[in-house]
Amino acid sequence: MDAKRTHLVIAWVLGAFPLLADARVTVPPVQVPGVPPVDLPVDVNRTVSDTVRRLDPGKLTDMRLLKVRDLIRKHSEVIEADPQGAAIVRSEVLALPSSPAALEKARAAGFVVARERSLEGLETSLLVLRVPPGMSTRKALKKLRALDSSGTYDFNHVYTESGVVEPTPAGAAETNPSAATISGAADANVPVPARIGLIDSGVDVAHPVFRDASITTHGCGGQPVANAHGTAVASLMVGRSEKFRGAAPIAALYAADVYCGVPTGGAVDAVADALAWLARERVPIINVSLVGPANRMLENVVRIVVARGHLVIAAVGNDGPAAPPLYPAAYSGVVGVTAVDAKQRALLEAARGEQVDFAAPGADIAAAGSNQAYAAVRGTSFAAPIVAGLLVAEMPEPDAERAKVALATLARLAIDLGSPGLDTTYGHGLVGDTLRIELAAPTVLAK
Repeated sequence: MDAKRTHLVIAWVLGAFPLLADARVTVPPVQVPGVPPVDLPVDVNRTVSDTVRRLDPGKLTDMRLLKVRDLIRKHSEVIEADPQGAAIVRSEVLALPSSPAALEKARAAGFVVARERSLEGLETSLLVLRVPPGMSTRKALKKLRALDSSGTYDFNHVYTESGVVEPTPAGAAETNPSAATISGAADANVPVPARIGLIDSGVDVAHPVFRDASITTHGCGGQPVANAHGTAVASLMVGRSEKFRGAAPIAALYAADVYCGVPTGGAVDAVADALAWLARERVPIINVSLVGPANRMLENVVRIVVARGHLVIAAVGNDGPAAPPLYPAAYSGVVGVTAVDAKQRALLEAARGEQVDFAAPGADIAAAGSNQAYAAVRGTSFAAPIVAGLLVAEMPEPDAERAKVALATLARLAIDLGSPGLDTTYGHGLVGDTLRIELAAPTVLAK
């Protein structure tokens, strides 16, 4: 593979350039060990995985920043960068004033309440303040913190997905996973009705893998916008067909769409609203395959949710082993999940650190894709839902003490990888490897 084409494939896999998500790339002949040479790779995902492993780990953070910069460039009218380069909603500040008097001070300074998120279920609320005309968002945040030092104020950061779904070409509906017929006996210990939550982009509920699934949606004015990422993650949680099985296929899925197909999708106030909805519905396990910077408001909401006995499972991100922690996975009480490939090796791009609690399959696996088919996926986004699904049987209701027991039980079942005991690469070890399902046939990528 020539250098130019290699760089294009790498960028496409890691999601560094959104425009490549819909691209079609011609892949030259390759030799897959144990398989005769063919005109197309027998497993495109594994071929790309091998290419990614040759990347300089120090450059992985830069690749996500390129994606963020591209988002800001395309939608500069509504999105800008914070001082560290992270994406934020332009001219908005999240506010939790210390008192009604503090809010009046903000109004007197020219701030206007753009939206109020009443976080029912968490007994709190969140204000989105519009910045006064002529004032920068950065200056506005400083001013609000100076006016009310006891309140909580932060940017309305935009969180991004933590993995990529291989584009599925039209006419690929016959593409199936390679797995034995699923009997359903493995679900015997899962309580009914078990509930599991998802905060992501919209789910394509019409995909055959969800034919027998119970899915309740939230957000976007009741009209979620189906997206490849949310659909793939959901399938790894509750999807089921003759040859495909998610980690908890008989659980009822509560799926919150925080993107809704808009440029500012994934903003903190939408994520906070989704967390409040899941808490209100008493969904005990909540998967969040999104990543972003530390945010005071999100941290506050996550702390409340965890304290009420919910288990929040989050992808640790794909910025590489040298990158600083990403959130919400790095918040105290959140279960951070990394990803491994078919050889049980941590993905080169997966984050390392004390925020890693478990590892699960996140490459060389199939998930629900577009065109009623399946697709290869890669990233910590797709490991987190497997861990979430494995915890369903232990968590019928939100319960802080039971959550501790559930995590301890899962840790005892984990395959210890890397350094003996808890480590910063695999956490307690690998779980859910028997749920790995690969594509039986290649997804044809053509010009």
